[in-house]
Amino acid sequence: MVLVKVYRISSTSDPETGRPGRIVELVEVRRHGEKPGALTEEALMLQRLMQGVFLQMQSMGLLPHMREVIIPKMTLFLTEEEYEMLNVKLEVNYVYELQFKDGKITFIPA
Repeated sequence: MVLVKVYRISSTSDPETGRPGRIVELVEVRRHGEKPGALTEEALMLQRLMQGVFLQMQSMGLLPHMREVIIPKMTLFLTEEEYEMLNVKLEVNYVYELQFKDGKITFIPA
C-alpha cells in the first residue's frame, strides 16, 4: 500500500485518434518524520531539539522554509472513456491508498 496524492490533471488529445483525454499525475505522500527503524530516547530528544532550532531560524528569516518534497509515483494517460471506466473521481490534492493486488491497481480514498 502506498499513499498517493493527485498532483496535476491536464487535458490532452490522443495523437492518433484526436479523442479528448486526461493526464493524471500522482505523487507519493510521505508522513513527516517517517523513518525506518525505532529511535532511541536520546535520538528522539535530539531530533525534537533540532526541529525547534530550525523552526526558530526559519521564523527569524535565517533559513528558507522547507518545501514539500514531490516524489513522482505514477502518470496516467487516459481517454475520457477510460477515465469514466476507472470509476474513481480523481481531483487535485485528493489522497488515495494505491494498492497492487492480483494484477489489479485499486484506488481507495484515504
